[in-house]
Amino acid sequence: MKLTQKDFASKAPNAARNAAIFFFCGQDEAGASAAAQALIAMLPEAGERVEMTGAQLRSDPALLGDEARSSSLFGDKRHIYARVSGDEAHDALKLLTETGDMGAGEACPVVVVATSATDKSRTAKLLEKRKDAVVAMFYPPNLESVTHQVRAMGDAAGVTLSGALAERIARAAALDVRLAQSEVTKLALYLDAAPQAPRQASAEDLDLIGASSEEDGFMPLVNAVLSGEQAKLSGELKRMREVSLNPVGLLLAFERRAAQLAKIAARLGPRQNLDELNRGEKASLGIFFKEERDIRTQLAYWRGARLDRLTTRLVELHRELLANSQAAELLLSQALAGMARRPGRR
Repeated sequence: MKLTQKDFASKAPNAARNAAIFFFCGQDEAGASAAAQALIAMLPEAGERVEMTGAQLRSDPALLGDEARSSSLFGDKRHIYARVSGDEAHDALKLLTETGDMGAGEACPVVVVATSATDKSRTAKLLEKRKDAVVAMFYPPNLESVTHQVRAMGDAAGVTLSGALAERIARAAALDVRLAQSEVTKLALYLDAAPQAPRQASAEDLDLIGASSEEDGFMPLVNAVLSGEQAKLSGELKRMREVSLNPVGLLLAFERRAAQLAKIAARLGPRQNLDELNRGEKASLGIFFKEERDIRTQLAYWRGARLDRLTTRLVELHRELLANSQAAELLLSQALAGMARRPGRR
């Protein structure tokens, strides 16, 4: 079965009940990732999530079938979620389907999100004619389609959005439906809205809770790491994986914050006292009310030689991510955990 973003919403519930292998691909990586999460929520018994990488499936194609046909530790239901690049999952899925056709036994649902792959890829061609498989192709989004999706997100959450407000959310999220969903969820919490008790959202409501750009989707993790907030780090790293934050884009946000700290430090001189700056001076340095507390904390730690080392490490890490794109998320997670550590803390 083949789906696109045009018919995914209407056909996904039936697919979730009747198919076992789901391959999400296309140039709209954000849309494909969001659709994969939506489909998992529709599975009759999603159970425990087992995450796998493209590198694992490529190096050991039999591993997918072993995991899909094994039971969880407590005998509960499970599903497999794999993020891959291109046709990394092809051989593993081919082996899974071939052994299944030969009677190897029932396998749990397998959900694969493939970047740099389309419905013309080898993996898509392998699966598209199978009754137990779905190939979902997501084309680059446009403002109209994302605005429509944002209004649908609002309806599902009990938040009534005007066309203009939904379009504003879509623009602010840079047409990334994952970030748009985050904004709608925040609106629902702020308004205490629910499908049974809908609330009308206003532009003023969005001003109070809204992210002004995609950059704000990165900042909770940036601030957790650079402020040394160990308690928040694991949750933010989990969010990074779940919403598929782009590793290079995220790293650029760290580089921009490091450059900002260096600029502020140079402006303040040896006294390093933010209180000496007036509101206009703070604004010229990019210090706004909602970020000032985090910047104060980070400025107190990242200064002098330590800030220089951070800047150098970020540049090195950028090169590493570009050279090892398939392992970029893992490399970045390990590096960020190291940056968040503070001497003497346990």
